[in-house]
Amino acid sequence: MQVFRYSDPEFSPYDDGGGGETVKKATVDEGFWVAPSASGTVTATVSLPGSKSLTNRELVLAALADSPSLLRLPLHSRDSALMVEALKSVGTTIDEVPNGSAFGPDLLVTPGELTGGTSVDCGLAGTVMRFMPPLAALARGPVTFDGDVNARRRPMKTTIESLRALGVDVSDDGRGTLPFSLYGTGAIEGGEISIDASASSQFVSGLLLAAPRFTAGLVLRHTGETLPSLPHIEMTIDALAERGVTVDSSEPGVWAVPPSVILGRDVTIEPDLSNAAPFLIAALVAGGRVSVPHWPAETTQVGGDLEDLLPLWGATVTREGHTLTVDCGAGLIGGGSLPGVDLDLSRGGELAPALVALAALASEPSTITGIGHLRGHETDRLKALADDINALGGAVTELEDGLHIEPSPLHAGQWRTYEDHRMAHAAAIIGLAVPNVELDDVRVVSKTLPQFVELWTAMLGRTVSVSPADTSLLGFL
Repeated sequence: MQVFRYSDPEFSPYDDGGGGETVKKATVDEGFWVAPSASGTVTATVSLPGSKSLTNRELVLAALADSPSLLRLPLHSRDSALMVEALKSVGTTIDEVPNGSAFGPDLLVTPGELTGGTSVDCGLAGTVMRFMPPLAALARGPVTFDGDVNARRRPMKTTIESLRALGVDVSDDGRGTLPFSLYGTGAIEGGEISIDASASSQFVSGLLLAAPRFTAGLVLRHTGETLPSLPHIEMTIDALAERGVTVDSSEPGVWAVPPSVILGRDVTIEPDLSNAAPFLIAALVAGGRVSVPHWPAETTQVGGDLEDLLPLWGATVTREGHTLTVDCGAGLIGGGSLPGVDLDLSRGGELAPALVALAALASEPSTITGIGHLRGHETDRLKALADDINALGGAVTELEDGLHIEPSPLHAGQWRTYEDHRMAHAAAIIGLAVPNVELDDVRVVSKTLPQFVELWTAMLGRTVSVSPADTSLLGFL
C-alpha cells in the first residue's frame, strides 16, 4: 500500500476554515470506492491543480519555442506525464523546479533538435494523440504512436489524413486509429488543407500548435457541419498569441497561421476549472458553500462557464477577489429541490458528466444536447452515463446529440467508470445524495486530478481512504 501526503500544511489544498491541521492523507489499493454521502452542509475552500488543457498546450509550444520556457504550477497527472515523456522522447529536455506547491514542481522546458526513432505512449490522452503527431512530423525519423486498449477506439482519422495532406508519410494499415507510425523528414512545407474536425476540436488545435514551424505556415479549413468545444480552439489561439504567433480566424471555420518564431515564455498555469465542477456542484447537493481560489478574471477554459450554468439549478455564485463561491443554503439533501434544464453544452461538453449527474437528482426533466461528440471520448460518455444512472433506478434516454433525463428515485448500486475520470466525478456527485454508490475503479481520476479522492473526502470532513488496491497509476505523484 502506498501513502501520499501533502508535505506542507501551509500549501494544503483543503482548508476547513478552522485554523487547525488541514493536511490529509490518502491510501489507495485496488480502486474500488464507495462514494461518500453528505451528512450535512459543506463549508470548504478547495484549491485545485493546474489545467490539463493549458498544461499540455504549453508543454507542446515550449518544446517548439526558440528558447526555454518555465511552466509554473503545471498539472502533474497521468495525461501531463504522458505528454512530458512524449516530448522527452523526441529531444526536448524537461526539468523539475521545486516551488513549494502541494501539487508538484514547476517545469523548465528546453527545446532541442527534434529527432525520431522513438515511440510515443498516448495512454488515453486525447491531447497527446492529437497534439504530438504534427510535432513529431517535424522530427527526422520514424515515430510510432499507440496507447491504452480503449485509446484504439478514439477517432484519429482526421489527424492521420491531415498529416498525409501535408506530405507526411503515415502508416496505419487503413484503420484511422491508433496504432500508427509516421516518418518525419525534419520539416513540413505547410500550405492549405481542409479537414473535418466534427469529432473533436483537438484535431484543429494539434495542427495550429505546430503550424508556426511549417515552412509556409498553414491555412486550415474545417469542412464539417459542427465544431464542438470552440473555447478549446480559442485557448490554443490565445496560447499562440502569448508566444508571438498571430492566428487569423476572421473567417468562421478557417485559421491562417504564418510561419513564425514561437517565443519561450514564463507562464503560470490556471487551475483546472472543469475539475472544479464536481466540487462546486457539491454545494447544490449537500447544501452550504464551496469556494475555489485563484479563479481567473478571464479564461478560455470551458469550466469558466460554470459561473453562468450553476445558477440555472438555483445556485448563488459570487466572486470575491480571485475566489469563486457557490452557495446553496440547505441544498438538495436539506430539503431543497433542483429544477430541470434545457441546455446546449456544445461549448463545453467536458462539463456534461457532472451536470448530467446533477440533473439526475432534479425533480423536473432535463435535456442536455450539443454533446454527441462525447461518444468518441475516453468512453462513449452518453451511453456510459445513461447505463450507469439507469442501473441506479434513473430514467435517462440517449438522444442523437445528447441525453434526456426524467426524475426518478435513485438507489444504491454499482457504477462503472469505463476508464473515464469524468465518470468517477459524476458518481461522486450522485453519491452525495444516494448512499452506497460503488465505483469499480476510482483510480481513473489520475488522468487529470490524482488528488480527487483526497480533496473530495476532505471537503466532506471525512478520513480519506480508497480500498482495496494497486497504486500503479498514481506512482508519478
